[in-house]
Amino acid sequence: MRPIVQLAKERLGIPEEHLEPYGRFKAKIALDYLAAVPERPDGKLVLVTAISPTPAGEGKTTTTVGLGDALNRIGKGAIICLREPALGPVFGMKGGAAGGGFSQVVPMEDINLHFTGDFSAIGLANNLLAALIDNHVYHGNALGFDVRRISWRRVVDINDRALRAITVGLGGPGNGYPRQDGFDIVVASEIMAIFCLATSLADLRERLGKIVVGYTREHKPIRAAELKANGALTVLLKDALAPNLVQTLENNPAFIHGGPFANIAHGCNSVIATKTALKLVDYVVTEAGFGADLGAEKFLDIKCRKAGLKPDCVVLVATVRALKMHGGVAKEALKSEDLGALKTGFSNLARHIANMKGFGLPVVISINRFSADTDAEVALVKELSAAAGVDCVLADHWADGGAGAAELARTVVKTIETQPAQLALLYPDEMKLLDKVRTIAQKLYGAKDIAAEKSVRDQLAGFEAAGFGNLPVCIAKTQFSFSTNPDAKGAPVDHVINVREVRLSAGAEFVVAVCGEIMTMPGLPRVPAADSIDVGLDGRIVGLF
Repeated sequence: MRPIVQLAKERLGIPEEHLEPYGRFKAKIALDYLAAVPERPDGKLVLVTAISPTPAGEGKTTTTVGLGDALNRIGKGAIICLREPALGPVFGMKGGAAGGGFSQVVPMEDINLHFTGDFSAIGLANNLLAALIDNHVYHGNALGFDVRRISWRRVVDINDRALRAITVGLGGPGNGYPRQDGFDIVVASEIMAIFCLATSLADLRERLGKIVVGYTREHKPIRAAELKANGALTVLLKDALAPNLVQTLENNPAFIHGGPFANIAHGCNSVIATKTALKLVDYVVTEAGFGADLGAEKFLDIKCRKAGLKPDCVVLVATVRALKMHGGVAKEALKSEDLGALKTGFSNLARHIANMKGFGLPVVISINRFSADTDAEVALVKELSAAAGVDCVLADHWADGGAGAAELARTVVKTIETQPAQLALLYPDEMKLLDKVRTIAQKLYGAKDIAAEKSVRDQLAGFEAAGFGNLPVCIAKTQFSFSTNPDAKGAPVDHVINVREVRLSAGAEFVVAVCGEIMTMPGLPRVPAADSIDVGLDGRIVGLF
């Protein structure tokens, strides 16, 4: 690893005085520098997304890192922009999320654990607001909270199903008023979404003040600013808002900042990091979480809509293994060639291709290579991709770093130069909220329709009556399928998307539609990744990746 201060100066032209180092290999870039970056045409923006994830693995983050390294290798100045890993998956079922093989960001252990403390700051800000609400009620409730309609939940950055529904305020009058409450994971907090969508410290403070934390008995919304909370929340988040600079194994710059999940939030890194990167280099490679139906849709319909960003190309990541699993092959049989199952499973990739092209964006397929892939299988994916009207490249960045993704990088550059993007959002602002959910379900998921109880429909009508009807919607659903059934592989059609619950994120400026059985506080699996994580007597961490 190169000292991060040297890397910033030599590769990005950022003077040392504008960096806040966290040790030798991590640093935050000062917000005042970001406001003074010399004007120049923005670089090209490449969005990396993937097919619907399976236990076989797709490698979206690894591909993002490999493509960034490859662009630098072929002479194109590039930065990658990633989200910060959440501790829930690190100790749960996923493990680390910093790439893999020879396409990693480093220091990997730091990035996957406490990093620069951003998640801690977001969690503390969220829970300070929760404490201020209960304190306000305890000391007379001047704002008139209906304690049955306090909508703000507490958070923790660990998977803990026991905290999904709790009762607070027990133990007598000195401990406040008993009421039902619950915990979400930090990445599902509206403060995480606000943090990632804010464009400045002033914008952050304003958005925090707009958070609707509860309602009166007359159903009048109560905002965080009415509690005089947004100033203190901004103080907790001030340092975290500056983007984090690290490097890849090939000593190329990487911004890692923010970390909402794409299955329960909008799944993109911070606007500040992405916009800063576009001012500094010719190519910015960023990822959106999970499959393109979740992360990429939200990147486009929420992040791009709000921040004025326009991707120049989409890279759709797939593996032969995962496509065979979408075709019905069991995980233990994936090493055997199966062209029939591969062709069947390609239906999942085909729908993602059509969806991304429907947004007016050129698409390149990247096959993330595994050692058991056969020539015939790779040839079939390329043949089917060509029939779908897109280029398909076999990438070997896991084994060979940037050199293994050089062909992918050249294909992306050629695609950007020859196929201009014409971004078309999926729905207009003025469409009814329920119709926005229906549009996503029918156009992207292949659903026949959506279903929502009267209480959900009434709640959406209430949001519209309160002036929130123009907001985009953020679908929270399983990442494993286009449907709400995680076991429905491939490209299911004519299913119904059940909208179980809706939540207003007034500060983040979107409405969350919780669909199917998805939880905003995940649980740990029977054998959590934490079982294999340890530290040796020499201080070296094992089992994290």
